[in-house]
Amino acid sequence: MTIDSTARVVSGAVIGSDVTIGPYCIVGPHVSLGNGCVLQSHVNIEGHTSVGSRTKISPFVSLGGPPQSIKYAGQPTRLEIGSECVIRESVTMNIGTAEDGGLTKVGDRCFIMTGTHVAHDCKVGDDVVFANNVLLGGHSIIGDRVTFGGGAAVRQFVRIGEGAMIVGLSGIRADVIPFGMAHGPLADLVGLNVVGLRRRGIDKAGLHRVRDAYQAIFFGEGTFKERLARFPEELSSEPMVIKILDFIKTAKRPLTMAVNRGELEAS
Repeated sequence: MTIDSTARVVSGAVIGSDVTIGPYCIVGPHVSLGNGCVLQSHVNIEGHTSVGSRTKISPFVSLGGPPQSIKYAGQPTRLEIGSECVIRESVTMNIGTAEDGGLTKVGDRCFIMTGTHVAHDCKVGDDVVFANNVLLGGHSIIGDRVTFGGGAAVRQFVRIGEGAMIVGLSGIRADVIPFGMAHGPLADLVGLNVVGLRRRGIDKAGLHRVRDAYQAIFFGEGTFKERLARFPEELSSEPMVIKILDFIKTAKRPLTMAVNRGELEAS
């Protein structure tokens, strides 16, 4: 363990082995740092916050601050961050609120770039990539392997399914299906995250089935509800399609709907 002489680690903090705490860092009394964590300098970690092993935190990061909620009354809610994350400069993450289980959680191996904000009660999966200045509203749920372009913003309570791609500067106001690609100031669904699907190891035939399912759900005849009711049985066995259908069936809020990408670019 290496702690710079200018750092302050308050009594009660739990510090794992091989942790490095650099100049002018502050670690509060209810903080837990896993083995091999690195706090470079000027990092502030407060509240009931745990950071998983081998996570690297850059200067001017603030973790575990009170939620930006007028209902918060000082309850000992929590922030949990997974292992092997990279958290770059000026990132902020808040603890949860008592109204939603009291937990903000970020998974393993997330790459969180400069200026990103993870609000109270968000749940972020594993292997999520946030480019610079992404904003998550409170209670957002982000699936595994989602990728955010810079400056994207997510409305509170929105779900983003696993493997989705959120294009930079997009404003997400409704749920985004797994493996979808969302784009625009008030974002629409403009296709599938084909690159992400290929990285998941899907073969050519499986990719065609997912594309066919996307067309059937969003561009077939009839209403959205009617299209789901008569969804082709031959596509229903594809694992990626099952995830999309399950996501839609469990939706409690509106979905981001699809537009024809060619028409969108021509407008």
